[in-house]
Amino acid sequence: MSKFVNVYLNEIIDMLGKIRDEEMEAINEAATFLADAIESGNRIFAFGCSHSSLPVQDLVYRAGGLMLINPIYGPGIASLDTRPPTLGSDIEKLPGYAKLLLDNYPIQKGDVLIVVSVSGRNAVPIELAQIAQERGIKVIGVTSEAYTSAVKSRHESGKKMYEFADVVLDNKVDKGDAVLEDNRVPQKFIPASGVTSTALLQALVAATIEKVLQRGLTPPVYLAANVDGGAEYNKRLLEENKDRIFYY
Repeated sequence: MSKFVNVYLNEIIDMLGKIRDEEMEAINEAATFLADAIESGNRIFAFGCSHSSLPVQDLVYRAGGLMLINPIYGPGIASLDTRPPTLGSDIEKLPGYAKLLLDNYPIQKGDVLIVVSVSGRNAVPIELAQIAQERGIKVIGVTSEAYTSAVKSRHESGKKMYEFADVVLDNKVDKGDAVLEDNRVPQKFIPASGVTSTALLQALVAATIEKVLQRGLTPPVYLAANVDGGAEYNKRLLEENKDRIFYY
């Protein structure tokens, strides 16, 4: 096997092991927020900028996934189709943009918002978490404790995203995200946060579904559309839960 591949996979396995061993209490607390929202009829939203939006997108309209995760897409930072990509990076630093997003989505007091930001230092995720918390929305922050503690905030408050979260999930990546190194390359290479953030969020959904079942409720979960009867099954559940689904 390639040395680089072996080291990379071992690093990922180690981080996932740390998530399993060190983040269960936080995952359980966050899952309680989500289960409470589901039981009470409130709604669930999730947000991330550029690459941090990818773990969020992995939750949405997904075979085997919870139907009730509503993505918040910020124009220019919702994906990687902004050209040049540095423009998206600049938009993420804009003060005031987060308020515009929240004001234009049907998110309200009692709902839950998941915010993914690996460094947690830019204005949009910071203000999104801050304003949501001020409005009585529970905030679940997904970040890297090592990364965010090693960089300065780019927000006028001097604070990071995690400081406005009701519970924080640590994706275990290091400052700079990359995990491989070689003296022929001037910086580390191959990022890890896409894998670990996605694993954290899927673990959170698994814990949420378990809690909902323990309360005697049946969570709406997508059946693969490529399975016979999947489209019809999903259509029925989407109709039953249309008051809490805003992406369909």
